[in-house]
Amino acid sequence: MREVLGVSERRACRTLGQHRSTQRKIPCGLPDEERLTEDIIALTREYGRYGYRMIAGMLNNSGWHVNHKRVERIWRREGLKVPHKQKKRGRLWMNPLGALRRNTLPGNGRIMCAASRRATKPRLVL
Repeated sequence: MREVLGVSERRACRTLGQHRSTQRKIPCGLPDEERLTEDIIALTREYGRYGYRMIAGMLNNSGWHVNHKRVERIWRREGLKVPHKQKKRGRLWMNPLGALRRNTLPGNGRIMCAASRRATKPRLVL
């Protein structure tokens, strides 16, 4: 951009909103970055509820000497996220009225049997 417009580096960087050192320093990734990224993604697929700290510990145990901050940077770059925990469903037997609700479920014959016994049982009327 500097050569095209014929302006100084300082003015071009100020216009673009970049720091001047970004124009001088060429970013170079580490040679093992791609293999590390593949291993992080593989571990994330295998252990879905683990976060980047747990994955960093597993990588260190498996032979990688990697910092958790580096794993977090790759984690964010790849867009990895830990899925939210699903809410546990309420159990019928935990509730005091659970037995009543269990017996009133459709297809459960207990209520019908009790109702039919009451209807056929002779009553004493005074």
